[in-house]
Amino acid sequence: MSAHDLAIDVLLGLGAGIELLCCAGVLLARDTLDRLHYSAAAATLGPVLIAAAILIDESLSSSGITTLVVVAFLIALGPGLTIATARATHPRHEDRVLRLGEPEEEPG
Repeated sequence: MSAHDLAIDVLLGLGAGIELLCCAGVLLARDTLDRLHYSAAAATLGPVLIAAAILIDESLSSSGITTLVVVAFLIALGPGLTIATARATHPRHEDRVLRLGEPEEEPG
């Protein structure tokens, strides 16, 4: 086994391991916002390592460039999707809207 193959195997193993840990975190998290933390990590950490393995194997061929574009979109759009999901799940029941920076009023 060459150093090239070893590097690819290590990066793929780490990337897949991180994705599995993030999936376990989503399954075991207590509430929606905790689950979002794990899903956001799954959209950044694992794909970067997997993309690095692909780039080592493919270099800058069409597969390598496509991988770079896909990972760039994941990294660029992932935080926005996480924020939008968090805002959509924000507590809005009983005609109550929470705003950042303002103290929450007690119902009554």
